[in-house]
Amino acid sequence: MIIGVPKEIKNNENRVALTPAGAAELTSHGHKVYVQATAGEGSGFPDNTYQEAGAEILATIEEIYAIAEMIVKVKEPIESEYKLIKPDQLLFTYFHFASYKPLTEAMIASKAICLAYETVEKADRSLPLLVPMSEVAGRMAIQEGAKYLEKPLKGRGILLGGVPGVKPANVLVLGGGIVGTQAAKMAAGLGAHVKIMDVSLPRLRYLSDIMPANVETLMSNKYAIREALIHADLVIGAVLIPGAKAPHLVTRDMLKIMKAGSVIVDVAVDQGGCIETCKPTTHEDPIYIIDEVIHYCVANMPGAVPYTSTVALTNATLPYTVDLANKGWQKACKDNHELRLGLNVVRGDVVYKGVSDAFDLPYVEVSKHL
Repeated sequence: MIIGVPKEIKNNENRVALTPAGAAELTSHGHKVYVQATAGEGSGFPDNTYQEAGAEILATIEEIYAIAEMIVKVKEPIESEYKLIKPDQLLFTYFHFASYKPLTEAMIASKAICLAYETVEKADRSLPLLVPMSEVAGRMAIQEGAKYLEKPLKGRGILLGGVPGVKPANVLVLGGGIVGTQAAKMAAGLGAHVKIMDVSLPRLRYLSDIMPANVETLMSNKYAIREALIHADLVIGAVLIPGAKAPHLVTRDMLKIMKAGSVIVDVAVDQGGCIETCKPTTHEDPIYIIDEVIHYCVANMPGAVPYTSTVALTNATLPYTVDLANKGWQKACKDNHELRLGLNVVRGDVVYKGVSDAFDLPYVEVSKHL
């Protein structure tokens, strides 16, 4: 198979979808790998490292899309890429369709095969291709939140862990999945007082067992969230419904009960955000303020630590990429139920229920295409 790796062109996106080690693995199976010039530089992988791994370098993104049977990316295609995508071309990347209708419509019109990292799902309901970036984003959420609590950055001027004789900050984590767990661990490690909320009692029991003493677990409901927001210095939005839009757990009216200079980091922004006042921001312009509450809603947070993110992502995606290349997408998805769940849009049909529900689009059973 011919595999193309374009350079990411989203604002301040320095990740790349494949490491040189990943390229070497694919070429060892007899596949051709084409990488766009400088695609890996932001992650610390210059062109010559890909050439040494057996890949070829092409100068432009147009050449990559024109030659490739499978495009492997990090982020969803943006508008300038739509016209480059060919019918029956396989795109393997993060799509987060349910949060952006124009992208969904463009991919339907392209007649391409859209296989989304974020909905590849194991039998235990875990999301193996979302986990590594969720781990990065969860840890980064605390790092960024702590920074924006500083007074020069318009925050309350509070140190997350406090010091002897001064109480620590209160951190509220909404969601006890991978993002929430990593955020709570980081905040607790810095000495903050942490409340983590979830709707699953078994998950809360698990978190209660593994977390240190400065982490409190609470059942999530509107009343409990409102009570916790009154005291929170930093709020982490970490709610995910696979392939569907995130629910709004913090509404606009709730901001008025929060402290001036407190910070919200909505990691769920890729899926529409779990804070009603959330809108996607960039690393270039990461925050905005509503009702004296700082909102940090960068949609590609792991892009700020591209080396760590790229290696972690390739570690997770490579076995699936090799399977798709070796068998072709139809046989690979027939043989592997995890990959089949990653199919979102196929040859103009929406085949993932969460996406069809988000925009009231016709839903087609994926079996029609397999």
